[in-house]
Amino acid sequence: MKKNSIIYLTFIGLIGLLSSCEKDGTNVVISDPVVKPTIVTMPNLTLLRANGASTLKFVGAPVDPGFVASVTYYLEACASGDKFVNIIPIVSASQDTAMKITVSDLNGILLKKFLADQVSQVDFRIRAVLVRDAGTGVPVLAYTSDTKTAAVTIYGLPRLNLTNSGMDQKIESALGDGKYSAYTKLDATKPFKLKDPDSNIEYGGSGGVLAVNGAGITTSASGWYMLSADTKGLTYKMDAYMIGLIGSATPNGWNTPDQKMDYDAATGTWKITITLIDGMIKFRLNDAWAWNLGGTPDKLTVDGSDMPVTAGTYNIVLTITNPKSVKPEVGGFFTITKKP
Repeated sequence: MKKNSIIYLTFIGLIGLLSSCEKDGTNVVISDPVVKPTIVTMPNLTLLRANGASTLKFVGAPVDPGFVASVTYYLEACASGDKFVNIIPIVSASQDTAMKITVSDLNGILLKKFLADQVSQVDFRIRAVLVRDAGTGVPVLAYTSDTKTAAVTIYGLPRLNLTNSGMDQKIESALGDGKYSAYTKLDATKPFKLKDPDSNIEYGGSGGVLAVNGAGITTSASGWYMLSADTKGLTYKMDAYMIGLIGSATPNGWNTPDQKMDYDAATGTWKITITLIDGMIKFRLNDAWAWNLGGTPDKLTVDGSDMPVTAGTYNIVLTITNPKSVKPEVGGFFTITKKP
């Protein structure tokens, strides 16, 4: 069994963050200047599928604002020279948690923005979001490291195209081992097949078993699924993966069904345009509380708190940074923009 390759972002001297704090009533004194986070060393980012089991390491140093704070660190990237106008979220973690991402996941994230099998110049930074302990009156603060530019080689992925699914979709093999997966939107009225554009072989099937030139694959309910296929073992699997918005501010309140979001494969985000009333919202998976996100827009955590919103029509874009996380790990962040 292959061991997952992991990229660690390790923060040096994190205990230094817990520096002394001066209070004046509910206020704190912030260092002048604040010691920003830094990226200390960068690994070789020639991402080769054959080296998928290797470990890369980003080494960073923490922010020090001069007072005790809860900190979430985000590793972010952008095209060199973009100045992070178009941010590519990589991974996030709490202040005492190593940030991890598999090499194949990093490659998949960057592949959405950069050409495959070419060297691209990519800017990286660490963004630290701070929240002071309750009762001090200090708002959320954010500090970013200086930018470090790296030459990154991103490998292209073998794929299977969904035919007759009603939209242009594909599933990809991160390791080129015949195992493919991706979020796909399936229609219960449209049986689909999986076609390899390189070999021109088309797969169908039923009951989790793939067959060359088999019947169209069907699902009992329409919506988003994590679709997986193994062309060597001739198996497939469809797991419902429907991210929805729920809460007193939504049309159905705290009742199901949730307001379903759509996945944008180009950005790796979940999106919805929705009219809300004054109230609370949360995100959850498959109309159930087993996995849900709450907290604040900059820091969503599993089982986090309900989030207040005011009435209006909004565009909401959700980034899930750790899809498999369990509390208290960071689960992502979102933007909410009111339409005029």
